[in-house]
Amino acid sequence: MRKIFTIGETVYDIVFRDTKPVTAIPGGAMLNSSVSLGRLNLPVTYITEVGKDEIGDIIFEFLKTNNVETDFVNRFEDGKTALSLAFLDESDNASYSFYKEYPGKRLSAGVPMTAKDDIVLFGSFFALAKEVRNPLMSFIREASRNNSILIYDPNYRKPHGNEFPGLNEYIGENISFANIVRGSDEDFRFICGVQNADEAFDFVKQNGCSFLIYTVGSDNVEFRSKKYSFSVPVPKVKVVSTIGAGDNFNAGLIYSLYKENIGIEDLDVIDAEMWKSIVRIGIAFGSNVCGSYKNYISIEFGEGILSNFKSTSK
Repeated sequence: MRKIFTIGETVYDIVFRDTKPVTAIPGGAMLNSSVSLGRLNLPVTYITEVGKDEIGDIIFEFLKTNNVETDFVNRFEDGKTALSLAFLDESDNASYSFYKEYPGKRLSAGVPMTAKDDIVLFGSFFALAKEVRNPLMSFIREASRNNSILIYDPNYRKPHGNEFPGLNEYIGENISFANIVRGSDEDFRFICGVQNADEAFDFVKQNGCSFLIYTVGSDNVEFRSKKYSFSVPVPKVKVVSTIGAGDNFNAGLIYSLYKENIGIEDLDVIDAEMWKSIVRIGIAFGSNVCGSYKNYISIEFGEGILSNFKSTSK
């Protein structure tokens, strides 16, 4: 059976609106994707690290409750679980402050083995951090050799802007291993100064990846490959918070690849209509998350997805 692996940083999100906290929940880009996939009963293993503290305990139990495999959740004693303060503006977009106290040795519990057509999601600043670069890239290289499908989401935040000059090489290397890059207009603006999907695709191709999904907030999602170039409209929804929208687009992308049994050799041969369907599913997942302060699809939305899949599979 195919497996899904996500690898990234875990934080505990405290969300503020008008200077007041409105919610506090487990977060981090890859955790958000993992929980949504777990709620759909998909075999997802999350590779991360949290402290052996009260917040770490809350997060660990939350993952288990949401059907996320925790065998590779590293629990450390020398440090604290990371915190993220997210401040929502009048457009419901977030700016962040991070508080981290990690041990000297990171990801010390190791990483799992992958197989052909397994799906691996990686990205965010975790995929650029020097402290975890060696174990991370060992995992990514092995997954690539094993012909797993690798999806890279740069998820590049403004607070990292002053660190970018030393990270250019890492971003290029990450893209070179990816089969699919899913990034936002902001990601590519901060990373390489490009202003549209075509320019972003040129950058991605130059670094060795042939598929780009380019999101622009509530505007159209752009798809680019060597064969296809198209836009998919994003329906208007009432937005409460945009935190986790991109992470759950990624979850929708992975859900489609898994449920449609699309392997690495199929990426070059599936047609434009299938890619459009995959993008629409990603949009639906991201839109659902925007309707609440949660970072993951609602249980009710997940039940509807599962019910619909069962009815169309008969």
